[in-house]
Amino acid sequence: MYQIILASESPRRKEIMEIMGIPYKVMAANVVEVVEETEPKEMVQALARLKTTAITDKLSQQSIELKEVIILGADTMVFYQEHALGKPKDEADAVRMLQMLSDDVHEVNTGVNILLKDKNGREESISFSVCTKVYVHPMTLEQIKDYIATGEPMDKAGAYAIQGKFGIYIKEIVGDYYNVVGFPIAKIYDTLLRKGIDIKKLK
Repeated sequence: MYQIILASESPRRKEIMEIMGIPYKVMAANVVEVVEETEPKEMVQALARLKTTAITDKLSQQSIELKEVIILGADTMVFYQEHALGKPKDEADAVRMLQMLSDDVHEVNTGVNILLKDKNGREESISFSVCTKVYVHPMTLEQIKDYIATGEPMDKAGAYAIQGKFGIYIKEIVGDYYNVVGFPIAKIYDTLLRKGIDIKKLK
């Protein structure tokens, strides 16, 4: 029976796994998120691979033999006109980002790396990315500052949380909602199901 290791301490990713009833364990990857790739889809996939690799290295150092394990690594980035928007450095930076996103469309890309090891120790690495377009209503400077005052955007890529107080400013999304939250669980589930693994039925 496969065991899932989530290579992330993100409360949002953990919440999604719990909502879907998928059993898992958490191991923090703690990687320096620097890659050579510059194209959005390739960049987030490379960052996700860094995380799964870090977990396999950590388990190897602890002399833990990996068999029947699924390591899930993911990295989510917000892109506006192909420019990556990370977490705001301060409130002024958050204002800058939200003014860019206001009354416009941007993309949220999540890269996923699934590292599979079967009962014989055979390893397979699967990588993909999911892109969702997000349309934001026009926002006044007052609305932007009021939102920043909640503190919510300060640790979020792109300076907002779609599942939080920013939801009132979302005009439309095209694509997977959970991808914007940070974990395209439907694509992950379907990918593993095609491998004969139903992660909702693991105990």
